[in-house]
Amino acid sequence: MPSFREIRRHGSVLLIDAASATIQVGLLGADGIESWATSPEESGIGIFKSATQLAIVPASIDAFVYCEGPGSVLGIRTSAMALRTWCMLKPRPIYAYTSLAVVAHALGRSEVGVIADARRDLWHHYQLGHGLRRMPTGDLSGKLVMPAGFRHWTQLPPKVETCTYALADILPQIDDAELLRATDAPDAFLHEEPSYLTWTPQIHRSAPTP
Repeated sequence: MPSFREIRRHGSVLLIDAASATIQVGLLGADGIESWATSPEESGIGIFKSATQLAIVPASIDAFVYCEGPGSVLGIRTSAMALRTWCMLKPRPIYAYTSLAVVAHALGRSEVGVIADARRDLWHHYQLGHGLRRMPTGDLSGKLVMPAGFRHWTQLPPKVETCTYALADILPQIDDAELLRATDAPDAFLHEEPSYLTWTPQIHRSAPTP
């Protein structure tokens, strides 16, 4: 798996992260120079406003990297849609990373579990040495942190702390960590593919008269 330092060799790299309530867009240069823009607006607006603020011309970008989750599914799919569209016009490499892995490696503490809401009393849980898992609230233990700006619908477990999700601060700490994967089909992260039941049509018959 490549690192952020390795993918900079492509040239100019556009990073999009819409996993949290704050949209983060970064322009990563091969020379190590970074430019960042953030937006509190919804992803369909915030991503493109941030790109405009950085004076980014998508056709001039050499590679893309984005957060595939866990986090806001709408935001992540909006990011993926933008990347698929730009790469249809001009194919370029795309790399994905997971939000909780980035935070865990920046913290560098194997005893800490980084969590995000997976709904229905389940949590995404990433811990160094264990990777990403999905766990019910009752199975969570030890020290837990959740990235700032991540929404939750389930009541937080006791004593959960909040940690930063400011990528401008996090990336320099994990530049050499092998956290990226190449993809030609960007989309939101899923623990497992959804399964669907097949509906069998039936002719409706009225109930017999007693």
